Amino acid sequence: MADEDFDFTDKVPPSLDRAGNSASQGFNPGLIVLIVVFGLVLAFLIGNFVLYTYAQKNLPPRKKKPVSKKKMKRERLKQGVSAPGE
Repeated sequence: MADEDFDFTDKVPPSLDRAGNSASQGFNPGLIVLIVVFGLVLAFLIGNFVLYTYAQKNLPPRKKKPVSKKKMKRERLKQGVSAPGE
């Protein structure tokens, strides 16, 4: 084999060529994926915020669960008031 077969000193691979015309290759695919993912997350968060504010304005307040008679009796005993019928 001759030495000129392996002489790569004057050649630079296109991926490492900073001085070359890299703008003609298009956008970096990693950057495109990052922008798309960030955009989707941002849209999700903004959508949730809009739905939350809409619900706060337009939905009626939640109904409270009815208090059981047993709990009412216990609360009255704590306050020192005797429950009726005792």
